[in-house]
Amino acid sequence: MDSDRVFIDVESDEENVREKDPMIVNRVENIDEDLLGRVVSTEEEAYNLYNNYATRVGFSVRKGQKRYNTKKVLRQFSYLCSKEGFRLDSDPSELSKVSKLETRTGCEASIRFAFQDEDDTWKVSHFVPEHNHELAKPEERQFLRSNRKVSDSNLGVIKTMVGAGIRTTNTYSYLAEEVGGSQNVGFTKRDCYNVVNKEKMAMIEAGDAQSLMNLFKRKQAEDPMFFYTVQVDQENRMTNFFWRDGRSRIDYDCFGDVVVFDTTYRTNRYNMICAPFVGVNHHWKNVLFGCAFLLDEKTDSFIWLFETFLESMGGRKPKTIFTDQCQAMANGIQNVFPGATHG
Repeated sequence: MDSDRVFIDVESDEENVREKDPMIVNRVENIDEDLLGRVVSTEEEAYNLYNNYATRVGFSVRKGQKRYNTKKVLRQFSYLCSKEGFRLDSDPSELSKVSKLETRTGCEASIRFAFQDEDDTWKVSHFVPEHNHELAKPEERQFLRSNRKVSDSNLGVIKTMVGAGIRTTNTYSYLAEEVGGSQNVGFTKRDCYNVVNKEKMAMIEAGDAQSLMNLFKRKQAEDPMFFYTVQVDQENRMTNFFWRDGRSRIDYDCFGDVVVFDTTYRTNRYNMICAPFVGVNHHWKNVLFGCAFLLDEKTDSFIWLFETFLESMGGRKPKTIFTDQCQAMANGIQNVFPGATHG
């Protein structure tokens, strides 16, 4: 055993532990809770064992390495504190718009399970309970990443309300009100958005997405001024779409000082948000400047859409833009159209 690491099976009181390793600032609240030697039947049981323990103590869990034998049969796997290690330095030549806060502290708390051939079980062969960071308080533990979960009952409510055209943020507010506050929901608003987006992405068939792309390409071949762009997620799946034709660009050059942007429409099949940019011409008739399908109503999506709209219009910003009431939308307008009057 390394001299600079302290394991659960070392007999010493808390003061001696701190003397051996001054970096340890937090120790398990209940020192008698020793997971060393515990036995489970499956990986799922192993994860639940450690995650439930982590929730009681006050930290979040993430998966560690797996080890296989020469026959590629799993023999060991581990789970770590979410603050284990440090993030690798990014390429300095790659500029990022957002500088993320470093949350890892090099914490060494972990657990390892080894396969037992005699009875086909998994046994805890290694257990490090000490953390070098502050642990979550009891009232904060329900918001730990590995402890947050959308229950089946809540998922049913979310699907029903979003399917009826109710915004995700209002759906989450309803769930919070039902249980006496967001601290009692069991998951965050971002989790709610993620669930909704996952359901939508599961619905979007590859054939339909490809058909839309083929339509865009055909329109562009017919109209050299036709503009379209698509945003994809980390798994290269299409999420948000924007397009406008040549006539829309001409109308915007003439009547684009005032733009009305509305997201109250939903598509029937995929429940995606239909977001048209509309203006008024010299005959007091509505003219369409462009249109988008959005997967969600988060600030990042609106920033992407407004930047795309601006690009499609040669960088010319509207002087006034009218929208419905949405804080995420207002944030996007302030970020992309800082000089415009927002009504």
